[in-house]
Amino acid sequence: MPKTIRFTLLSLRDLAVSAGPFLILAIGLLVLAYSWLDPNPPKRVTLATGPGQSAYEEFGKRYAKLLAKDGIEVVLLPSAGSAANLQLLREGKADLGFVQGGSSEAGSPQADGLESLGSLFVEPVWLFYREAAARQVNPQATLTALPDLKGLRVNVGTPGSGLPSLMAKLLESNRIEPDALRLSQLEPTPATVAFLGGELDAIVFASAPESLMVQMQLHTPGVKLMDFAQNEAYSRRFAFLSPAMLPRGVVDLAANIPPQDMRLVAPTTTLLTRPGTHPALLQLFALAGNEIHGSAGWFKRAREYPKLANSEAPVSAEAERSISSDKPFLQRYLPFWVANLVERMWLVMGIILAIMLPLSRIVPPLYEFRVRSRIFRWYGQLRDIENRIDSRHSQHALLAELGSLEQRAEKISVPLSYANELYALRNHIQLVRAKLQQLGAHQPLQPKP
Repeated sequence: MPKTIRFTLLSLRDLAVSAGPFLILAIGLLVLAYSWLDPNPPKRVTLATGPGQSAYEEFGKRYAKLLAKDGIEVVLLPSAGSAANLQLLREGKADLGFVQGGSSEAGSPQADGLESLGSLFVEPVWLFYREAAARQVNPQATLTALPDLKGLRVNVGTPGSGLPSLMAKLLESNRIEPDALRLSQLEPTPATVAFLGGELDAIVFASAPESLMVQMQLHTPGVKLMDFAQNEAYSRRFAFLSPAMLPRGVVDLAANIPPQDMRLVAPTTTLLTRPGTHPALLQLFALAGNEIHGSAGWFKRAREYPKLANSEAPVSAEAERSISSDKPFLQRYLPFWVANLVERMWLVMGIILAIMLPLSRIVPPLYEFRVRSRIFRWYGQLRDIENRIDSRHSQHALLAELGSLEQRAEKISVPLSYANELYALRNHIQLVRAKLQQLGAHQPLQPKP
């Protein structure tokens, strides 16, 4: 091995040994901070969606596609709807779930420790009725208020969807007893078949306009959509409801569907999460929500959703930051896992650095002491030899000790920056040898009596 490389490796070895305790301390602090903060999220998360072909299922697929880009597998858990999703969250069987406002029948989401990732979109209450059935109540075949439904056959959604609970609240607010209507709770598809076949007079959906069932009813002849003339009053009575307007012709401009502006009430759907869900996952879902729900639609303007209002559960801090601002700076240029690690560890790393910087000042003196101690420890033996020159020790014995010391000094390896210390030791050995030879140059030393 070339001497230059050997001396370089020697310097690095001494530096590593000197700085070793501080490196071990810094690494130990980082490991403790990592285990405490747990900055990187699990790679698998469960999202409770809804029935097949529902808007919840479609949105769930979009979330899964976006989070897959960051290496997160989103497992979609089908359910009956909002109320079922709420129960799955309470039982810990789902990490996140779509929940419609007003879905809870017992207890509030806040009481269960659930948090919201913001209001994502509105799900208007679509109350469709057959004109033929409406003529029994109004000669003009038009229904304008919930009391007009008395005596009619009405399907109010399936158990677990959240819609029966919502309708119960709306009917109660109108002082309508449940037995005043002939209520049913059929699945959407069987209910639609029964409705179109004349076995039901009215059918209620609470869904985003992307729902295929809603789209079909809007285009079906002989089916009308009820205009909620009191939609502003409903929104004042219930915090989870918002007034919504379906503009004339927005469904089909050529066919002028609907033929006039339709006033609706719309609960907002939020993405709820159970306690313990990793903050980085919440950030990813909130950022994905900005992309999925931020476009314009029938009931919203561009960038109107997601928003922090109209949520029955407290909004998580991660969602609040993500909704109020764009994607974090580092995540724009670095892979998610790297950017997330730096973002969640930077404060701890700064504290550790503040602690280690003053301590690191000890490293240079330790390094210097370690290198120079290889040389200076031989000065004790050299001084002992020098002290025995004036005694009656054998000159040959002292010269032999001095020669042995010199041989050992020649084998000392030190970095080149400390070579002057090594040469100083060898010069001092020569000085002692010269002194020894001068005192006993022509006669041997006499032994002690």
